[in-house]
Amino acid sequence: MADLLTHEDYQALAASLDLPQNAFIDGTSRPAISGKTFATTNPATGQVLGTIAACGPEDVDFAVSKAREAFDDGRWSKLHPGERKDVLIRLAKLMTRNARELAVMESLDSGKTIYDCENVDVPEAIHVIKWHAELIDKIYDQVSPASDDHIAMVLREPVGVVGLVLPWNFPLLMLAWKIGPALAAGCSVVVKPAAETTLTALRIAELAHEVGVPRGVFNVVTGSGAEVGEPLGRHPDVDMVSFTGSTVTGRRFLHYSADSNLKEVVLELGGKNPCIVLDDAEHLDAVAAHVVNGAFWNMGENCSAASRLIVQTGIKAKLLARVAEHLREWVVGDPLDPEVRVGALVSKAHFAKVSSYLDACKAETIHLGGKIVAEGFVEPTVVEVSSPDSKLAVEEIFGPVLTVIEVASFEEAIAVANATEYGLCASIFTANGKRALRGARMLRAGTVTVNSFGEGDITTPFGGYKQSGFGGRDNSIHAHDQYTQLKTIWLDLSDPADSSVD
Repeated sequence: MADLLTHEDYQALAASLDLPQNAFIDGTSRPAISGKTFATTNPATGQVLGTIAACGPEDVDFAVSKAREAFDDGRWSKLHPGERKDVLIRLAKLMTRNARELAVMESLDSGKTIYDCENVDVPEAIHVIKWHAELIDKIYDQVSPASDDHIAMVLREPVGVVGLVLPWNFPLLMLAWKIGPALAAGCSVVVKPAAETTLTALRIAELAHEVGVPRGVFNVVTGSGAEVGEPLGRHPDVDMVSFTGSTVTGRRFLHYSADSNLKEVVLELGGKNPCIVLDDAEHLDAVAAHVVNGAFWNMGENCSAASRLIVQTGIKAKLLARVAEHLREWVVGDPLDPEVRVGALVSKAHFAKVSSYLDACKAETIHLGGKIVAEGFVEPTVVEVSSPDSKLAVEEIFGPVLTVIEVASFEEAIAVANATEYGLCASIFTANGKRALRGARMLRAGTVTVNSFGEGDITTPFGGYKQSGFGGRDNSIHAHDQYTQLKTIWLDLSDPADSSVD
């Protein structure tokens, strides 16, 4: 846990920050070629934090050309793996020295609580960069089995110029998840942060350049999806795109690839994740703590949020009573107050979307919450639905709303859990080890946790089944696969003198 400051100290630090405004291309902070800007606001207060370069297709072209130039001349892609490692280790150290600044910047821009930014997002982002850096010179290529007359080498090579399109819910951490393996592999990157949350991506680009990432290797182009995201997805000189965000937008990137150069696409998309609690679950107080954290961490703006509580008859009342006890600790308020656990939703548009689901809650049984605290703030809500087909149980709300579904048996719990178009994460709580493992195998999800809520860690691959993911995984050594190509080099060692021709 970080040593947190007082609320007043965080407010003073926020007021003193020099926030970045321009795009970062070819090692330099640059305004948009058009000169256009857009306002970035603090979702907790509505205050305009600054104006950001509103880039367009011409800026994307420029950034991609510089990334291609950097990749082709080998200033990063052909650097010795140990040298790339040293640079990224220096970046992790510089991020550590600037950790508090990054945490406050992230909180101001996104509405995330300073508690989470200081204790989760920033330290995890630093750890991710360091972990992938250390892996660079420890991944070996292969020699395949062959006859005595041949040697077959299987080599990894960087895929080339990569477009990295970020979500607004974890701006810094998702940046690290993508640049860690991409830069480790030797790629050049063009990052498109969400328009709502641009600040930390720009600041990390500055820090990366400061520690020695060559110009053109790490570019950040700011702006809208239509003006930056789509041109990046369609660009004929981009070799691969990694996107994290909604399933609807993810589909568009597949179309962009099909309509252009068939670039590789990796998608990490939405989720409507089940949390199954069976009637033999032990330590209900601990279970309730996991349920609350899974549903309401980051205001529920989390693709892996445990947003469906599937609870077996006989244990529901006891569990919900303990959930209510734990929710008393989840204070709603100013994200810069270190006592606050539930901050502001990221934008007015998203606040309106989440608020609309509160109307649907009124037709069901609301156990807790269900109210708007203030503009931009929704209190944690626990609502029991009469049918697992309710829109509250089917649609990804992406806000602090936990849907409760009562089931009669283990088999029904698994069936309800799998009855979704998503398959990102799932949790199962039971004291029966055999049933836990059977359930984990039966659940159609990329990550299944047993008697806990979580996503694994940097060593485990993260991604989903069905409409929750496509084409690859974030985290772990497997993340490097999506940023590399495999090349076979076949060597013929046979002696021509040994062959005869009739």
